[in-house]
Amino acid sequence: MAWSYQLYSSRNETDLAGVLSHLAGAGYSQVEGYFGVFDDPKGVRALLDQNGLSMPTAHVGLELIEKDAAAVGELAKTLGFNTVYAPFVMPEERPTDAAGWKAFAARLAKAAEAVGAEGLNFGWHNHDFEFVTLADGSTPMEHILEGAPGIEWEADVAWIVRGGADPVAWLSKYADRVTAVHVKDIAPEGECLDEDGWADVGEGVMPWGELLKLAREKTATKVFVMEHDKPSDTRRFAERSITNATKLGG
Repeated sequence: MAWSYQLYSSRNETDLAGVLSHLAGAGYSQVEGYFGVFDDPKGVRALLDQNGLSMPTAHVGLELIEKDAAAVGELAKTLGFNTVYAPFVMPEERPTDAAGWKAFAARLAKAAEAVGAEGLNFGWHNHDFEFVTLADGSTPMEHILEGAPGIEWEADVAWIVRGGADPVAWLSKYADRVTAVHVKDIAPEGECLDEDGWADVGEGVMPWGELLKLAREKTATKVFVMEHDKPSDTRRFAERSITNATKLGG
């Protein structure tokens, strides 16, 4: 399996060239971009090429897409990605009821049209808040996927768990919408507190053997992205995670 790596995991590293060289040496063939590597796209592309890496997907803020989809298209041409996932909405900007999330889904549908005109696919990347039940019993994620039926979903499976939901049920129900998966692990309770309770893949409580099999065989997933939101040692995380994930079913 070709493994990707979300460069946000190494955001505190100052030597991007060293990061990419290490990732290639560890066995990664892809990376996922984010705003921190967009300042010098030509330079980043040169580093990717030097290390035999590609960037099929990228996280791009919804605001930038809405403001200047053409600029996103130019980034994509330079860096090589063909799919954009909007990654987040700030707490103060999140709707609080079903009507608000339906309106947000309509906003995502328009963003999909905007980047679609640039030849790009578009999807949403979840965190935990999308699975918190609203007053009417629905969830934001339902409204996002059903209110914007043309968008894809990059499922961050560990955040689904932290949102109190069943990842198997969600991946199964929306299997045709899941085009990428964030492979992330949760530490046993009380462990890795300095890493916000996250763990290297295969070292935590997530049943990644089962989840990788489900994503690979039953969903439309094309990209598997390793991620840790706060690793104390990024190189340890990258190496241990790809080794464990490969053993678990990669």
